[in-house]
Amino acid sequence: MTGKQQGDAIVVSILETIQELNQLKDVDMILDRILLEARALARADAGSIYLLKNQSLLFSHVQNDTLFGQRGAGAAQYTNKILPISENSIVGYSALTKEMVVIDDAYQISPDVPYSFNSSFDEKNNYHTTSILTIPLITSNDSLVGVMQLINAQEKDNKPTIFSKHSTMYVPLFANNAAVTIERGILNRELILRMVKMAELHDPKETGAHVQRVSAYCAEIYQRWAENKKIPAKEIKHFRDLISLAAMLHDAGKVGISDIILKKPARLTSEEFAIIKQHTIYGAQLFANISSELDQMTYDITLHHHEKWNGQGYPGQAAHHESLEPPRQPLTGDEIPLAARITALADVYDALSSKRCYKESWDKERVYEVIRNESGAHFDPELVTAFFEITDILRAIQLKFQ
Repeated sequence: MTGKQQGDAIVVSILETIQELNQLKDVDMILDRILLEARALARADAGSIYLLKNQSLLFSHVQNDTLFGQRGAGAAQYTNKILPISENSIVGYSALTKEMVVIDDAYQISPDVPYSFNSSFDEKNNYHTTSILTIPLITSNDSLVGVMQLINAQEKDNKPTIFSKHSTMYVPLFANNAAVTIERGILNRELILRMVKMAELHDPKETGAHVQRVSAYCAEIYQRWAENKKIPAKEIKHFRDLISLAAMLHDAGKVGISDIILKKPARLTSEEFAIIKQHTIYGAQLFANISSELDQMTYDITLHHHEKWNGQGYPGQAAHHESLEPPRQPLTGDEIPLAARITALADVYDALSSKRCYKESWDKERVYEVIRNESGAHFDPELVTAFFEITDILRAIQLKFQ
């Protein structure tokens, strides 16, 4: 194969990957795929992506084969880190100038440039950064959405080396095409958060931070549950992409419930609680015209996230979206859609862990005791097992979305 033929094949591969990225809906899954593909193009051991937010750079995704392996970054994924857009840092400089920065040795940067390498990550994690490729993520209308940084290009024996001309040519091409999909993913999430703000007008508990925590809990609990069951990676990523968005809308039906009840700073009466239960049916009505897998999952979650494994939840099988008739037969066990079972656990965990107008937040051991006791009663036992395998990740999510 000639050099031109090889180059043409790479471009075709990049365009095919962009088409696949366009099938993803949640920004986190888009970032994961973009970083994975960019690292493969450059044979990079690690990388991270920062997204533009409020004129700063928000740490949004990380991968590192040496430190984290194939299972993912875990709690490190949810580091709460913000960098200013300035010439002092490599990432900030790239965002400020919209220029690619190529560094052969992080510890031998020329004193003539304004930026410097921050070695704190290396020192904390016993890692050694050598080569760095930093690329601004710019859309077709010259809009900056973030910055991607690749770390340690590797030779065939996995020894660090400099980034090749091949990398500096094709990775920016891929990154600039991928920036549009990031922009779309951000918009998808923002649209959902605007719907949440509508619910927040009625219910002060239904905040953007709450739904983002529940979304992230659901994605991580599902991931561990699915890995434990040896579900194929492609299927895991597809389901995770859907539940990350669908779970954010779990209480969308509360827009149909009176403020007087939702904002009551005391225990509800049995009549008031019966009205509150209708939010599951109101929510399902919003997504009853099912035209996609995302619609179906959101419908399942909004309708069934208050079902219980032992059949003591609501609204049950007889609650159809066309009717507000009281349920006659509850759902039990595997009859409850998987996404709803996961959301049930994530939602209760967040409710117990968070301060509300009628209660203080509980300490983690008290929360864990409730979840253990409800395994097989309120919650799917297999999901509870997955939950307790990732408590460090769940805690990191809490801290990120306070």
